Amino acid sequence: MLADARNVMPDELKFEGDKVFFTDALDRADLILHGRNSYEDQPNSPRRKRVILTRKVDAIAPDPTNPKATLWNPAGASFEAACQQAGVTSGTVAVIGGPGVFGMFMDRYDAFWLSTAPHVHLPGGEPCFPGVPARSPQDILSAHGLRAGEPQMLDTAAEVSVTPWRRNA
Repeated sequence: MLADARNVMPDELKFEGDKVFFTDALDRADLILHGRNSYEDQPNSPRRKRVILTRKVDAIAPDPTNPKATLWNPAGASFEAACQQAGVTSGTVAVIGGPGVFGMFMDRYDAFWLSTAPHVHLPGGEPCFPGVPARSPQDILSAHGLRAGEPQMLDTAAEVSVTPWRRNA
């Protein structure tokens, strides 16, 4: 789960090691793609180019509140067109958000980094992918052609880890 039943990420799901891993990854990305409710709220956030998924525009439009952001409605334009409008035609795109956003890109990921916190339980929470909890996140990633790599421990005491899932070449 990404959030609790109120669709809020609770403090018990926030771990310093995970935060550092996430922040470092976003700092290396050329473009951040996320839904309307996602925002990383970090010191470098205002400097990052981003594409925001929304139904408030017909296709693609500049975000009137953020000169580094492009608003994108997938029903009206391709992902490639949104990236071009954002000024990014190559490089790394970091996809953050919820199940709808993650689900849109399942067959396009080169890599997906799945963090797990095995001792945190959020009954009725917001799942990470469409199809969870009926299927595990690992089963869903595998069904989309991604294979697990070696996990990296982010918080030993809480047993929080991140596993790279990569597409077979």
